[in-house]
Amino acid sequence: MIVRQFLQWLQTATPGDRADATSALARAYLYSDLSADDLAAAEGAMIMLLDDPSPLVRRALAEAFSVSQKAPRVVVHALASDQPDVAQPILAHSPLLLDSELVDQIATGHTDCQMAIAGRLVLSPSVAAAIAEVGCAQACLVLIENAGAEIAAFSIDRIVARFGHLAPIRETLLQRDDLPVATRQALLAQLSQTLAGFVVARHWLAKDHADYATREACEKATIALAAQTPCEELADLVAHLRVSGQLNASLILRALLSGHIVLFEEALADLSDVPVERVSGYIHDRNLSGFAALYGKAGLPQTAYPAFREAVAALREGILLGEVGGATHLKRRMVERVLEGCAEDTDGALTPLTALLRRFATEAARDEARMFCHDLVAEDRFVAEDYRLVA
Repeated sequence: MIVRQFLQWLQTATPGDRADATSALARAYLYSDLSADDLAAAEGAMIMLLDDPSPLVRRALAEAFSVSQKAPRVVVHALASDQPDVAQPILAHSPLLLDSELVDQIATGHTDCQMAIAGRLVLSPSVAAAIAEVGCAQACLVLIENAGAEIAAFSIDRIVARFGHLAPIRETLLQRDDLPVATRQALLAQLSQTLAGFVVARHWLAKDHADYATREACEKATIALAAQTPCEELADLVAHLRVSGQLNASLILRALLSGHIVLFEEALADLSDVPVERVSGYIHDRNLSGFAALYGKAGLPQTAYPAFREAVAALREGILLGEVGGATHLKRRMVERVLEGCAEDTDGALTPLTALLRRFATEAARDEARMFCHDLVAEDRFVAEDYRLVA
């Protein structure tokens, strides 16, 4: 009887009044002690309201049923496929939607719908994977900010590949404690490419110059990242560098000249398909013939071999003893020793290898000067603080 009167009243009511009445009817359906007949009549009325021309009415239904397990499934499913303003509460909260239904909505949905799903309190790996694969950038950002989302590593990699050039996504990902080191490096590479495109578009640098500068900066950042990475994760980083085409002679030589011997060994092991324990033996063996054979098997350019030979020889002589700064910077003494040895081989002629080593020497000298000045300033500050305490 009440439902019949409600339906008659709907014919002349304004959209706002219809929305208020619809919300009241939905709450009565969920929480009032209605008879079976009244429940069936109320459900029929709400199914009819799915055709109401005003989105206010349908939105009222969506908000009332968004978090309820007792909502009529047919109504919930219809609302989930409605226009975005209506569907959002259902997509964001309804426990009645299956993962497969959420995936379908992601594939066909509006940006706001994708964002609503990405922000759900609990999100399965399969739904997260769908957002990573076809979701918009805004939805992917909501996803990686959602602490309740279970995101597989391959989904993170997919987001990096699609949107790693966008600063909000890149910065949010870098703040995650569970981000694999290979993914962090991929973000560094994305940032380098973005910066290169930026300076070229503004004609600040020629394309070749910009590409070279950003590639060298990326290699430097990669070595710094590797220096902060646990040894057991370095093999994954090296494998990623190889697959992405970044594991080249310049990067490996930089690792060696920075004193990051573990990264150097892992790189040779990966390229030569020789166990890292044997690689370490070849590097530290007194006889250079074993290292020369290993170098050739790794497929590195023979033109760069003199630099590696001199660096390994210097390493065996203990040139890194007493060096400071960890493995994040090129070691000046080692670089200059290698540069001197290679200059003797080429009679002082400028080759691509000596040009690279000279750039390394300049970089190492500048880094050493920065650290020296930083230590001086810190020492002066420490003395001044002690003086104030005594005074």
